[in-house]
Amino acid sequence: MPDRKFLVTFSPHDRHPETTNKVMMTVVIAMLPIIANSIWYYGYYAVKGYVLTTLFCIGFEYLFDKISGRPVAIKDNSALVTGLLLAMNMPAAAPWWTMLVGSFIAIVVSKQVYGGLGQNPFNPALVARVFLLIAWPVEMTSWVKPSPIIHGFLFDTVSSATPLGTLKSDIIAHGHVVTANLATYTDQIIGNVSGCMGGDGAVFVLIGGLFMMNRKVISWHIPISFLGTLFAFTGIIWLINPQRTIDPFLHIVSGGAMLAAFFMATDYVTSPVIKRAQIVFGIGCGLIAGIIRIYGSYPEGTGFAVLIMNAFVPLLDKYMRPLSFGEVKK
Repeated sequence: MPDRKFLVTFSPHDRHPETTNKVMMTVVIAMLPIIANSIWYYGYYAVKGYVLTTLFCIGFEYLFDKISGRPVAIKDNSALVTGLLLAMNMPAAAPWWTMLVGSFIAIVVSKQVYGGLGQNPFNPALVARVFLLIAWPVEMTSWVKPSPIIHGFLFDTVSSATPLGTLKSDIIAHGHVVTANLATYTDQIIGNVSGCMGGDGAVFVLIGGLFMMNRKVISWHIPISFLGTLFAFTGIIWLINPQRTIDPFLHIVSGGAMLAAFFMATDYVTSPVIKRAQIVFGIGCGLIAGIIRIYGSYPEGTGFAVLIMNAFVPLLDKYMRPLSFGEVKK
């Protein structure tokens, strides 16, 4: 009989055609409606923000890999995604140096020091966002009034409070919601309100999120449990005391709730693998975000909520793991 040769390799033996690069590019494509909406309302400032944060993030990724002797990993496009998400979490008129510092925190401090992609416990863009908010609160809360580019690609920045910021100020000053100061549902949905570049415009975030679901890049478990819990919690408080907060639908379309639910909380590295753990993760995010929004000093709480729940991911995956075939529950 002829000699037979057997090829012995390590797992996995069944390889999926999707690669990290392809998955990240799918996420980038899903972000395009949000980016286009940002440019429509913030013109030059949005373009500057997206360009600088992506260049800074890719640059820091390249430099750290070179200095540490690791293979350069910029081709996996994870730094590109982080840069775009960081820009979406910043005010349109944020100084360039905050984008530089934020990119360093996101790539080097939040990702590379842990070993690179797949090793970081917390979402890099959110770590950078929270760090900048605490370190430079004035620069990170200097919101500008949106102005469609049909009025000019470069416009004078006019200070304007975010809807959630206005809500918090009214409650502190008057002890109740001032209905006349609330943004309309339409403005909230299309993003014609002051805020982070990618945090508003719920319809465009939803388009991107549904696209990722259709491509099976993310599943429904985290976004639905996140937004459903936020809706339920704020709805209960609103029914008990409508003067304490806005209605639950406005909570869903305001601020960064939609962006966090579809693009931040669903990050592969910092979210659970097991489906039922993902539901618990989403519930935790929605509950914490609602508590901070209504009872905390910050008007927005989604970023803090996701980071807090990131810390519980190892426990959720460990204790909610289904039993293997033949395994006896102890």
